[in-house]
Amino acid sequence: MGFVAGVQPVSIGRKQVVIKRLKKSKGFTLVEIMIVVLIIGILLAIAVPNFIKARESSRAKTCIANLRQIESAKEQWAMENKKGAADTPVWADLVGANAYMKAQPACPSGGAYTIADVATAPSCSTGGTHTL
Repeated sequence: MGFVAGVQPVSIGRKQVVIKRLKKSKGFTLVEIMIVVLIIGILLAIAVPNFIKARESSRAKTCIANLRQIESAKEQWAMENKKGAADTPVWADLVGANAYMKAQPACPSGGAYTIADVATAPSCSTGGTHTL
């Protein structure tokens, strides 16, 4: 009897019995998979808070830039219309096709802007770092 790959002949008494050799399956063990999942979990625990912090910081910077734009529009409105420090413009004075801003800015965090008088800086209802 000839040899076949993966098959090993075994003699039991006078009869020769063929036993198939079990091949070791190729793949990852449970421990290896658990270690990979643990490493991914640790990386997510580090990355997610930093991502959230960066997103909120970006929103605050955008809000401050909007407040500066409103302040500049107010100052231009006051100079062109010979208004004093106690005068308060409305959105219709500042926003429009031929006005100082093309569109009314919106706070990225969902706050509302208050224009206030010319002498007072505009503000955002969100507060916190959303101030000039």
